[in-house]
Amino acid sequence: MTANTKAIDDAIKPILTRLNSVSKDIEASAIMSRDGHTLTSVLGNSVDPDRLGAMCASLLSLAEKTSKELDRGALKQVLIGGEKGSILLLHIGANAVLSIVAKAGANLGMVFVEAKKTATEIANTGIFTASA
Repeated sequence: MTANTKAIDDAIKPILTRLNSVSKDIEASAIMSRDGHTLTSVLGNSVDPDRLGAMCASLLSLAEKTSKELDRGALKQVLIGGEKGSILLLHIGANAVLSIVAKAGANLGMVFVEAKKTATEIANTGIFTASA
C-alpha cells in the first residue's frame, strides 16, 4: 500500500463504513478512480475489489458516451437493477466514483439520498482534488 493509498484508506474508509451502517439494505461500498482502480472499499468477502473497479469503470465510460450521444448532458449517476439488488455509481468530482451495492427491495430513495450525502462528504475532504 502506497502512502497515498493509505491516506485515502484512512480518510475515506470510515465514511464508507458509516454509509454501510445507515441501512441493512446497503451491502457494500467502494471508491474507485475513473480508470477503475479501487482506492478503498467496504465489501463482502465474495467481492473482488479490483474486478469491481474495472467493471464500474467500463460501465461509466459507456454511460458517459451514451449520455453525450443522446444529448442528456453530463452524466450524474448510473443505476443497475438486478433481481438480487441494485448497484449505484456516482461521480465524486472529476477523479473518483462512489459505488454502492444494495439488496433487492431496498428503499432506493434512501440509498440515493445517502449516496449523495456521502459523495459530498468525500468530495469535501479534498483528498481527490489533486490526484486519483
